[in-house]
Amino acid sequence: MTKPYIICHMMTTIDGRIDCEMVAKLPGTEEYYATLTELSASATVSGRVTAQLELSQPGIFTAQNEEAYAQEGFSKKIVAAAYEVVVDTKGTLLWQNQADSEKPLVVITSQQVTKEYLAYLDSLQISWIVCGKEKIALVKSMKILATEFGVERVAVVGGGAINASFLAAGLLDEVSILLAPGIDGRKGMTAAFDGLSLDVEPFNLQLKNVKTYENGAIWLRYLVKK
Repeated sequence: MTKPYIICHMMTTIDGRIDCEMVAKLPGTEEYYATLTELSASATVSGRVTAQLELSQPGIFTAQNEEAYAQEGFSKKIVAAAYEVVVDTKGTLLWQNQADSEKPLVVITSQQVTKEYLAYLDSLQISWIVCGKEKIALVKSMKILATEFGVERVAVVGGGAINASFLAAGLLDEVSILLAPGIDGRKGMTAAFDGLSLDVEPFNLQLKNVKTYENGAIWLRYLVKK
């Protein structure tokens, strides 16, 4: 399969939870960003929920014309050495103009996205990829990211649903966890990989490397067995 080398990189509590407000209170945040840099990924991928919390502008896009794009395609607005990639199935998030961005945005949607939303992205110099009828075809979108945008290494940085989707699609080559020395423990909080059906078998990993820090954080790297 033609695709970038894809690493899921997360900071978690020792019970595997990834709530940003919780993990930010624990040692390891600086190490998380330092280790992300060490992974040398030219693109980072976030899901809609994470992007809405950390990257996009307030509010939701409301189309005046609901006509769907209803086909596959892509639009490359800016050539760059690195990209911020956001998976937004129906096209709902609001953004700033990317014309002067050092790490410009690429939005991946399904064919349910409206033509109006894609025009909105065009007006902000935001690149986009559309593939998959009702949900995003991750495998094909990663192929387009590799062949058309020149991306060789990707770091998927959450949340739990998008991480699990990449895992289930067989796209992950590596899992990188910055393990914070703390426990969340709250009922119902999202884990690093979350939302797959109950009949899914475990995914086997092979330990690649372990690094410990004086503050108690641990960096774990695993290869995903195919």
